[in-house]
Amino acid sequence: MGCHHLIDEKALSYQEYLERESDVRHHTYEEERYQFDLLQAGDPRAMEEFDRRSRRSESDTGTVSDDPLRNKKYLTVCCIASACRAAIQGGLDAKRAYRASDLYIRKMDVMENIEEIEALSRDAFCFYLCEVQKLDKKRTFSRPVAQCLDYIYNHLHQPITLQELADACGLSQGYLSTVFKEELGLPVSAYIMAKRMEAARNMLRYSEYSSADISAILAFSSQSHFIRAFKKYVGQTPKAYRESYRLSGEGPGMA
Repeated sequence: MGCHHLIDEKALSYQEYLERESDVRHHTYEEERYQFDLLQAGDPRAMEEFDRRSRRSESDTGTVSDDPLRNKKYLTVCCIASACRAAIQGGLDAKRAYRASDLYIRKMDVMENIEEIEALSRDAFCFYLCEVQKLDKKRTFSRPVAQCLDYIYNHLHQPITLQELADACGLSQGYLSTVFKEELGLPVSAYIMAKRMEAARNMLRYSEYSSADISAILAFSSQSHFIRAFKKYVGQTPKAYRESYRLSGEGPGMA
């Protein structure tokens, strides 16, 4: 088929000529992948490789803009995207990985200092490495249970019944309850509550949602039910939990 692109063989050949005349040496594919392969494996040497490559001339990674700041931003986006994908391949939940990527890129987008961008790039790489290292590599789930976990993750905002989960993974309620507890170590209902409490803690720490809002978002029957459940699970009321993070400087709106 006939293909027409914005660049052609003439442009590629001319770029090759310029790089040869300027003695520009691009890194090889193997060199580029090494740090991300280490990240995917959760190998701590990944940070050493990242720092080593960061100290090398930027010409090794290419010039995609004549403006130094814009060039650094473009290259950083590529680095974050590659680290994100390597972490997913290493077992990190894809939704969490992409969410972090979006946050890092939005932060970088407003930066006007190359040193700040370099620090952010390193922080992003380190974040993904730490996330992979925290994963239990030996823990695997059967396909029905994995489908069940995915269903729970995507439906925390509404009531979840055992029958709905059984339908989603193609098992009977009784058998699902048995294999779920065998593989997770706790009943389905306890796991759902744990995931709701995890989400509630994040919203209390990083958002301005009220207890009533969080209660409704996470499908609790009432605000009082949410508060009782949160205190039982976390050991503090939602208000006290949020206040503890405000005082530590980690709450919403804190630097």
